[in-house]
This record gives sequence, structure tokens and C-alpha cells, in this order.
Amino acid sequence: MFGHINPDNYKQQLSDKTQEMTDLFSCFNFPTAEVYTSEPLNYRLRAEFRIWHQGDDLYYIMFNSETKEKYRVDDFPVASVLINQAMKALLVSIKTKKELRFKLFQVDFLSTLSGELLISMLYHKPLEPIWEEEAKKLKAELSVIAPVDIIGRAKKQKIIIDKDYVMESLRVGNRNLVYQQVENSFTQPNGGVNEQMLMWAQQATLNARGDLIELYCGNGNFSIALAENFDRVLGTEISKTSVRSAQINIKANNIDNINIVRMSSEEFSQAMNGERKFRRLEGFDLTTYNYDTVLVDPPRAGLDKESVELVSRFNKIVYISCNPHTLKDNLHELSKTHVIDKFALFDQFPYTNHIETGIVLIRK
Repeated sequence: MFGHINPDNYKQQLSDKTQEMTDLFSCFNFPTAEVYTSEPLNYRLRAEFRIWHQGDDLYYIMFNSETKEKYRVDDFPVASVLINQAMKALLVSIKTKKELRFKLFQVDFLSTLSGELLISMLYHKPLEPIWEEEAKKLKAELSVIAPVDIIGRAKKQKIIIDKDYVMESLRVGNRNLVYQQVENSFTQPNGGVNEQMLMWAQQATLNARGDLIELYCGNGNFSIALAENFDRVLGTEISKTSVRSAQINIKANNIDNINIVRMSSEEFSQAMNGERKFRRLEGFDLTTYNYDTVLVDPPRAGLDKESVELVSRFNKIVYISCNPHTLKDNLHELSKTHVIDKFALFDQFPYTNHIETGIVLIRK
């Protein structure tokens, strides 16, 4: 469990995971893995906890994923220093404030390398105006730690004090890139490893020809970092929130060669094949793109059959995977048309069985 991690074991746990991945992909002709390490502590930029009430006391709890037993969490060494500071300060502040503590059942924290913090407080009760008054005072108290915003959530309610996002700054090569990260939308949890992933992908696409197509582009995490390597970038993303953030991030980084369209990879495949017309693509002429490189960072389920067929048409495929087993399944198909040129492991989730994988495939 996270509560019992030992940073002295970090190198060994990563070595074990690296060997496990080498064994998993032994049926392919892989190059030696490039392994990218995490900080051994305070690497996680987001965390969520249930709140346990016991008489006049209240504290954070988490559940053992295997036994479902609850255990108390007074500090969380894998989370950022900022989250650990806020965890303690929040409980001290709300302990004597009935409006803030009554029926509070969960607290989510989102922090950044840039030093911002967003706290979401979830309730089993309607939030009255008095709650908002107390939450504003709480924001003022916690702002001595860092720039902080607070969100109150209850059934059919969302009260924002004063914004529902943070602005992250990531160092990629010689540039600082800024990204809006909205509450409850997907962002990479390990900021330091994310910077390394972006740098790896940027180097892997240096001197690329033509245009980049990115499926599952999220808030533009990869698109923005890689845009300088391509004539044009076209990103697709199904989440409205992520598309809005991507548009904001493109503007914030003064990039003029990226377009984002809201559609799934399946819909994009249908549009490319001329099977369907989409109003969302009005003004886009997909026939003008030079489809040389595709980047995919799919959910844990990996690429569906149609998406595998779509990406196999590209000369270069950059595949970022959070599930090596579905990646392996996809590679059985993709290796029929492409050879594996690069293999990287990114330790996004130390002390767990999870590891992020990066693969570059080149057409045979």
C-alpha cells in the first residue's frame, strides 16, 4: 500500500517492472528499453480521499484495493508536498466549522509543478449560501500555503470558488509549456515523468515529415509539445472539457499550427474513409493532410479494431500506453505492417504494478 512505501526500494521495484515488461514483450523484436525514472517520493500531483467522521474527530481514509478494508491516512508520501501540506491544514480548519465538515464524505486534491492547488469537497447534503461564505474564508486561510481554489459538490450542485482549474507549467527541452488542467478531466498524475514523456516523444519525432494526427489528444498534452516538429497537427478528442482546455492551451502557448476536432477515433476513421460527414469537420479538408505520423495515447482498453486499422496506414506510429497487455494485443496486428523502432518505459506509478509504455513503429 502507498502508506508503507520505502524509497530505498525504488530502484529494485523499477528493475522488477522493467524485467516484467521485457518478458511480456519477448515475442517481439524489441530494442532495449529506455527507462525513465520518477522521483521516489512526492511525485503524485493529484489524490482523493474519503472522509471518516468519528465523534468530534474526522480524518482521511483510503481502501485497500484487494481486501476493501479502510485505513487511516494522516499523510500521503507519494503525493506532492503541496497536497500533504493542504491535507493537514484543511482538516485543522474545518474541524470546528459545522457547515464545512457536516456530511462531507470526500476531498480531492489537484496540484501542479507550478505551485497551484485545487480542492474539491464532496457532500451528502445541499450546499446553502452559508457554506459558500465559509468556503471563501477557508480559501483565504489556505492561500497562505499556495494559490488555491475550492469547489463544493453535492447532488446537482457545483459551487466554484473561484475557478475549477489549475495552470500547469512543464519544462520540455528549452521551453516552458503551460496547460490548463480542469477538475475531473484527465491529466497525467506524475508531472516529472510527464515532462520526460513529452521530451521522449519530441525527440522521437525530430525531423519528421508532413503532419501529425493525434487521437485521444486530451488537453493537448502531446500535441503542443510536438507541434514544432510538424507542418500541421490535427488532434481528435471526444471530451468537450478536454477540447476546450486544448483550445485554451494552444492559444496560451502561441501555437498556430494545431487544430482540434471533437470526435472519437472511430468517427475520425469514418470521416477519413468518406463513410460519414460530420458538421464538426466543416471547414476542414482532410484530404489536404499529409498523413505521415500518428500519435495515440488510448485508455486502458487500448485501440479497437477500427483504430488499429486506421493507425496502420501511417508511416510512423507513436503509441503511448497505460496498459501493456492491451498494447501487446495491438502490436500483434501492427507488427504485420510496421517494425518496432523505439521502446521506452515511464515509471508514472512507482510502487504499483503499473507502468507507462512508449513505442515507435516504422512502416516496413
